[in-house]
Amino acid sequence: MAKSQIWFCFVLLALVLVSAIADDVVVLTDDSFEKEIGKDKGALVEFYAPWCGHCKKLAPEYEKLGASFKKAKSVLIAKVDCDEHKSVCSKFGVSGYPTIQWFPKGSLEPVKYEGPRNAEALAEYVNKEGGTNVKLAAAPQNVVVLTPDNFEEIVLDQNKDVLVEFYAPWCGHCKSLAPTYEKVATVFKQEEGVVIANLDADAHKSLGEKYGVSGFPTLKFFPKDNKAGQDYDGGRDLDDFVSFINEKVGTSRDSKGQLTSKAGVVESLDALVKELVAASEDEKKAVLSRIEEEANNLKGSTARYGKLYSKLAKNYIEKGLDYANKEVERLGRILGKSISPAKADELTLKRNILNTFVASS
Repeated sequence: MAKSQIWFCFVLLALVLVSAIADDVVVLTDDSFEKEIGKDKGALVEFYAPWCGHCKKLAPEYEKLGASFKKAKSVLIAKVDCDEHKSVCSKFGVSGYPTIQWFPKGSLEPVKYEGPRNAEALAEYVNKEGGTNVKLAAAPQNVVVLTPDNFEEIVLDQNKDVLVEFYAPWCGHCKSLAPTYEKVATVFKQEEGVVIANLDADAHKSLGEKYGVSGFPTLKFFPKDNKAGQDYDGGRDLDDFVSFINEKVGTSRDSKGQLTSKAGVVESLDALVKELVAASEDEKKAVLSRIEEEANNLKGSTARYGKLYSKLAKNYIEKGLDYANKEVERLGRILGKSISPAKADELTLKRNILNTFVASS
């Protein structure tokens, strides 16, 4: 297969994977709206705009609602981006955001929802209108809860990079941050060396005072090499936190918790792989020895990447370029299926490194 065809396959696969990531809330467009709504299910639809502050505040509550009703056969939880799909929003009289409307089964005549904008109230409304009896799903807790009993064991562990939110239960900004902070913890839950934690500094004032906390929320980062802690002064959107952790820790996660195409890639070893691919048959073993030597010099989390480079380089010498091409394609097919996050990480790292062999050919 030609190099351009291979890279086209990579791009196509990436698009397929993105589209395959299930959203518990059904995303509607101008084209799909009437194919989904007014049919054999009642539907709650949020008309929103990406820049709208109230919409952002509603988002985690609406996602919780969507997750809870995902398996309900007679009800649909959906949303429309009115910046992108103005026609359908205009058709249903949307003039402010967010607007939430209920569409009864078999009808395109909506009823505007006027109740509280939280998952509990929305679930009660949908159950009443849709004739269902769905209970709200309990959200998994990935943020580590700190207390005076476990603070030193977790935060001061020199094998861990720890982000700590010092909060107070009555603090409005803390409540607004909570769903985003939980998402940050979810993104990095596969990273054994990263901990996203919080401490009720109102209940445990002495710990807050020890670390100079005078307002809420206060965020401090405790990297492996600085257990005195340093202030986190970055933005408070999910992408801001993810970028910060990736930069400080050396991880390569996106905002969905998936490894990026940079994960596992070591520049010095990439350079040697390019030499290996270009080398004659007589020279390949010498280059392999240099790869193994460089891999053995790696420390910390990158040490395991070095072992993978060495293994794949050996396979490449034994099986040739076709091995790299075919293995990348095989891994892509597996990654397109439903597999565990840990397995997805393992296969993504392998594919990322093999891509260097393919690209260098």
